[in-house]
Amino acid sequence: MAELPEEAIVEEKFLAASGPGGQNVNKVATAVQLRVNVFALGLPPYAYQQLKTLAGSKMTAAGELVITARKFRTQDANRSDARERVVELIDKALERQARRVKTKPSKAAKARRVDTKKGRSEVKAGRGRVRLD
Repeated sequence: MAELPEEAIVEEKFLAASGPGGQNVNKVATAVQLRVNVFALGLPPYAYQQLKTLAGSKMTAAGELVITARKFRTQDANRSDARERVVELIDKALERQARRVKTKPSKAAKARRVDTKKGRSEVKAGRGRVRLD
């Protein structure tokens, strides 16, 4: 996904940022909070699931992705940063995961495991109270 479609953006709000910027930070609302409707993106089910996992707490129950950008001192730079981060997240979600191939332990491996368990059992059984008959 090269660009974020405008119909997916629900809201773009400017907030007072924290961090470097001196007096500018106190006067100008430069941080951007971008809300994106994930359902409007028309993602396939696997990508939606992956996006939910990747986004974590940034995804609301209503299916909105909330990204806050406050890295830069200007609204424009923060706006483009927020949009880039959303696109990166969606691109990452669209990558298909490699399918896991189940493997079985060999008979020899199973036998070794059982022999080890028996050996440990004998060691532990030998730790009991000493009986003088």
